[in-house]
Amino acid sequence: MCHVSTKESVRVIRDAKKAGIRVTAEVTPHHLLLNETDVLTDDANFKMNPPLRSPEDHQALIDGLKDGTIDFIATDHAPHAEDEKALGFMQAPFGIVGLETCFSLMYTHLVKRGILTLSELVACMTRKPADVFGLPYGRLEENSAADLVLVDLEHAYQIDPADFESLGKNTPFTNWQVEGKVLWTMVEGEIVYEEGKNEAVSHNN
Repeated sequence: MCHVSTKESVRVIRDAKKAGIRVTAEVTPHHLLLNETDVLTDDANFKMNPPLRSPEDHQALIDGLKDGTIDFIATDHAPHAEDEKALGFMQAPFGIVGLETCFSLMYTHLVKRGILTLSELVACMTRKPADVFGLPYGRLEENSAADLVLVDLEHAYQIDPADFESLGKNTPFTNWQVEGKVLWTMVEGEIVYEEGKNEAVSHNN
């Protein structure tokens, strides 16, 4: 089940798993961190699908991730041009960017607050989704793909869309203070992103 956002969905998934039904579920960072009370103005950077829900739904998602009802975290990365999002809630397209802020947000608000351990967060973002789709990724093992991310867990910074590599700047997390800066990303042994570079390195050109 993609983008779980309500307490009722969490209940149904939990009951299904208890009954032995083979079901998996994921949740987005924005549904884990935001709820409908955070939408204070006509800012379409808070417009996503599913929409932000009630505080009770929000808490149920956190509880569901913590107890294993929800299996992993997915960014639902959906970049849009600034002029599209400037149209306001009624006309703007759904979606926000998430790739560049996901780890820092989840580390700061889930790990640092004791909701998940660092190992559990890493599993929710790597091994668990790989296992669901039968992919040989998400593990540090001999002969496995050298897909690695180096993170400075003590690096605190403020989220600024102007710093994004993505052309999409549509985020509801502008000016949030976070920890855990990604320094570089390696795919199959090749560094494809390095912090401080003007743009991501092209993978295999």
